[in-house]
Formats: sequence, structure tokens, C-alpha cells
Amino acid sequence: MSGKITKEEMEEMREIFGKIDLDNDGHICDYELHELLKDAGHALPGYMVREIIQKLDRNKDNKISFEEFLSIVQELKGSEIAKTFRKVINRKEGILAIGGTSELSSEGTQHSFSEEERYAFVNWINTALEKDPDCQHVLPMDPNTDSLFTSVGDGIVLCKMINLSVPDTIDERTINKKKLTPFTIQENLNLALNSASAIGCHVVNIGALDLKEGKPHLVLGLLWQIIKIGLFADIELSRNEALAALLRDGETLEDLMKLSPEELLLRWANFHLENAGWQKINNFSSDIKDSRAYFHLLNQISPKGTEEDQPRIDINMAGFSPLNPTILCCLGETREERTFRNWMNSLGVNPHVNHLYGDLQDAMVILQLYEKIKVPVDWNNKVNKPPYPKLGTNMKKLENCNYAVELGKTAKFSLVGIGGQDLNDGNATLTLALVWQLMRRYTLNVLEELGDGEKVNDDIIVKWVNKTLAEAGKSTKISSFKDKEISSSLAVLELIDAIQPGSINYELIKTGSLSEDDKLENAKYAVSMARKIGARVYALPEDLVEVKPKMVMTVFACLMGRGMKRV
Repeated sequence: MSGKITKEEMEEMREIFGKIDLDNDGHICDYELHELLKDAGHALPGYMVREIIQKLDRNKDNKISFEEFLSIVQELKGSEIAKTFRKVINRKEGILAIGGTSELSSEGTQHSFSEEERYAFVNWINTALEKDPDCQHVLPMDPNTDSLFTSVGDGIVLCKMINLSVPDTIDERTINKKKLTPFTIQENLNLALNSASAIGCHVVNIGALDLKEGKPHLVLGLLWQIIKIGLFADIELSRNEALAALLRDGETLEDLMKLSPEELLLRWANFHLENAGWQKINNFSSDIKDSRAYFHLLNQISPKGTEEDQPRIDINMAGFSPLNPTILCCLGETREERTFRNWMNSLGVNPHVNHLYGDLQDAMVILQLYEKIKVPVDWNNKVNKPPYPKLGTNMKKLENCNYAVELGKTAKFSLVGIGGQDLNDGNATLTLALVWQLMRRYTLNVLEELGDGEKVNDDIIVKWVNKTLAEAGKSTKISSFKDKEISSSLAVLELIDAIQPGSINYELIKTGSLSEDDKLENAKYAVSMARKIGARVYALPEDLVEVKPKMVMTVFACLMGRGMKRV
């Protein structure tokens, strides 16, 4: 449903926009956009409205300008659009409005969520954590009240949901569960937020206080990201001959793997709907709201509740639910690749990175990362923005990649042997080499900001670690980020205790002659404790056990940043 907007409609849209824009600041927020779309006959759940705003919002102010609003109108445009959009001015049904709640919100800003959205989340969590003994003090939640927002206030439910989505992200031993105080609650919320970031959630501008106070739009936004990541992980696409059924003319299996999770699931669903003789769907919102597509789809997967032998795509549908999950196709993704992907997504890059190399081939994500490390990007004159023209698409993407390499040289990155073509081709080794330098610079920039602009390098971090350990009377020290002694995680644990005295329970630490399992237990405890005291660590326990220098460096750098924040 797309089309051009006439001059008359443009004037009417400007009039409507002005009436919706109550504070006349030239923008509309998520609450206003939600109502606008709903009354125009394009109702979307709250999380999708927030995703629309995130996608279009170039300056990350969580608002839509008139120009951005028009692009939405054009996508949804129908013959009666001017009339249907006018309904929003006087109608306010089904939406719960709350006052502005983040530090960046001005007083009076309103955010929104639908009762259906809250109901779905409550039922999901009630079912998922029904038998968890640590959650019985808040479960079951009542979907007809605001209990969802108060129940996450001590951080336990959030920590548990993160572990359900990505098992073993949080060491259960680090969650404060009994006799909670304001301080131990703060620790739980820090642990949840930093762990959510580590698995790829965008948590910028969400603080522990926001969650403790149960601010609805922030709680729902975070929960949706956590649940969505879990759904990605639960639904796996297997390599088998039946996959050929999803291929279109001229496509290879690799082409299929480059599709976004939503595109892949849509193609899979339409494959079954076509076999059922049912019409294809174009989205997972309005096209399935009457559930008829679900009926035909489920009947194809398991006709009449039987396990009849019939040819069909082998997809594990364990996560299939009314929340409309998407498919994540992780074929041989390494731990390092997953860490980098989660780091990028936690910074809110657009588009969301699902496949590390394929999603970086036009360099748009890389260019956004340059801005994160304060390397200016000339978006107007040097960057080709999507959608790309049908003819010359690859050339436009290659130009972006060449510019990305050029910016790397201005940032004094080591790019010997790396060219724009390598990024455009999805060369794994060379793409990772650039991404690592972006992540390293991002980490060092945080330390420089805390240290009043003093340049930081590996040697300075190592010296700070050893000095901090010695001053706290600890026995461990490190010679470099390649030091094999790091595999025990003792230096990390003692550094955490030096930064926040009394935080480490030494009875839980394995010492002496350690097995690989002992080392892994220590590492899990160390990584979770680092996040619990406020260090945003992206590395995984295995990185410490195997002493991966790059990831080890980020762990100690993040702890240094946390230590420098001490009052």
C-alpha cells in the first residue's frame, strides 16, 4: 500500500501533524504515533512502534519529525489516508499513556503501551518462570494490573529471563535473592542491564532506577528484546535438502542465509501457506491478526495433531508463539563473531546485525560505529544510503566500504592489506580485523573520558591493574593480556574485590591445581560479578579460560573504567 502524496494531502498531513504535536516542538513521540497508526487502520503493537521510531530516528531523540512522518504515511498510503488519519485527533482508545520517564525525556512527554502487549508479556513470563523457586514472590503476575512493572523491580525476574533466552549468561550464584536491600537490588539491576547488553540488547538510556521504578515503556522495550533474542536462539534452521524448497530461481543456499530473520520466517511461512492453498502474507502484524494464517500454517506443520510423514522444511518451532518470533540462522558462528555482533547491536546500530559479514557489506553499520568512536562521518556527501538503485547497487555499497577504510586510516587503524572490496566481499578475517579495532577504540575512549583525555594503551591498563591489586593487598598480578595465569580468573576476581571490597565470596572460588571445569566455573563467576558491580563486559567466560588476548583486554579495560568511577 504505497503511493505518492498529493499537495492537498501534504497540507492536510501538516495540519494533522500540528494538531498531534501538542507541544509544537516539531516532533511526535511514540504515544502519538501509536494512536495515529491505530486510527488510520494500521494498528501496531507498542514494540513495533518503538522499532519504527528507532529505524527512522537519525539523531536518536526517540521522536519523529514531519519529514519522517511523511515517509511512514507514504508507505501506508491508501486512497482514504487523509480522512482516516484525521480520526486520531479526537479518538483515544485502547492506549495507556504515562508521563515521560527517562532522564532524556522532557517533563510531560508521553509514552505508550497497549494492554494487549502487557497481557502477552505477563502470560509469557508466568509460563516461562512458573516453576522457578526464586520468582514465587512475584509470580503469577496479574495481566490486568501493572504487576509486570513492579515485579521486575528487584532484578531477579530480569536475570532469570536473560538466562532463559541465552543460558548461562548470568552465573546464578551472583544473583541476590534473599533479604534484599536497596544496595543488593541495585546490584541485581546492574547485573541484568549489563548482561542484557552483552547478549545484544540496546540498553542505552535505560538505568537501574528506571527498572526499579517500573517505568512501563522502558520495561516493555527491554523485555521484548530479551524475549526476541531467546526466540531467535530457540528456532534453528537446519542444513538439509528440503531447504531447496525455499530457494527462488537463481538463488543459492548462501543467498538464503543472507536474509534477515523476519524475511526468512516469512518465506518459510508462505511456503507452507501456499501448500495449504491459502493466500500469502506480507507481514507478521496486520496480515495475521485474525489468526487464520496461523490455523493453516499449523495444520501444514502437524495436520490434525498427527505426525504424518510428509516432506516439509525441518525447522525447530519450539519458540513459535503469539509473539510472532523470528528465525535466527546461526550456521557455524564463532564465539568471537557473536561477541562482536552483540556489541554492535547493544549500541543500537541500524539495521540490526543478524549475520555479521552479510550485514556489514554496505558498511552502513561500520560507519555508524565510527560515529560511536567520535570519528566524523560525512553522511551527506560521502555515504550512499539505502534503498540502493536496482542498477549499480553493488557499486554504491563498494563506495561505502572504500570510505569506511579511508576513515579507518584517518583514525590511525592498522589496515595493511584491507581494502573496501574485502568488506564488500564479506571477507571474514579482514572484516573482523577492522571490527576489533573499532571495539578496542570504543573501549579505550571510555577510559580516556574518565581520565580527562589521557591516552590509554595496553601497558597503562596492565599497570593500573597491578597497582590496584597491590594496593588492596592482593597476591595476583598479570604480565600482559596473554598471561596464562589469567586462565584461572583469580586476577579478575581479586581485581573486582579490590574495586568493590567484600563483593567476592571467596568460598565459591576454585584454587590450587585447577581442571578445565574449575577454571570455567571461576570464569563464569568472574564475568557475572564484573557486570554486577557495573562493568559492561562483553567477553565470555571461555575467553578468560582460553586467555584470548583481545577479549581479556576488554575485561580489564571495563574493570578499569569501573574502578576509575569510584567516589
